[in-house]
Amino acid sequence: MENLSAERTRELLGILKKRFEKHMDRHLGLDWTAVENKLSKSPAALSAIHFMEETEGEPDVIAYDKTKGTITFGDCSAESPKGRRSICYDQAALDARKEHKPKHSAMGMAKEMGIEIMDEQQYAALQALGKFDNKTSSWLKTPDAVRKLGGAIFGDYRYDRVFTYHNGAESYYAARGFRGIIEIA
Repeated sequence: MENLSAERTRELLGILKKRFEKHMDRHLGLDWTAVENKLSKSPAALSAIHFMEETEGEPDVIAYDKTKGTITFGDCSAESPKGRRSICYDQAALDARKEHKPKHSAMGMAKEMGIEIMDEQQYAALQALGKFDNKTSSWLKTPDAVRKLGGAIFGDYRYDRVFTYHNGAESYYAARGFRGIIEIA
């Protein structure tokens, strides 16, 4: 993780605040001051969110747990983030490809960024906040049982509903990336 400069921190907080205020329906009952306060106490989370923004994920607050006092940022770009497409699912899938290897894997990239890949439930919750991945798809955190058999799952939004599908984990497409989340205590 990189430490952001004071200038980049101010710029990023400005972008996040503007997006937060534009999409208040994603985080009812939460004010920006509380979010900014959490971010100021977590440089690692702010760095991860910076990478989400740099890869065109358009991160925004998508959940607030009053009991635990946590907020969750997730990728809210209309389509799967452009800077994270054409990648296979994980390192094992990348290693298994003999030809035409993608440059990276979703799990590897997420780890480097300091975020988690959305699972099916988180993806469904995101889709309840809007309509995402109308033309693209996003890798989702795959259950171990599916992954052990060589598969991985992804989701998209078509025909006014959310779909979850499967594919070989080593596959990759120009229109498939991944959506990430980060929870901040």
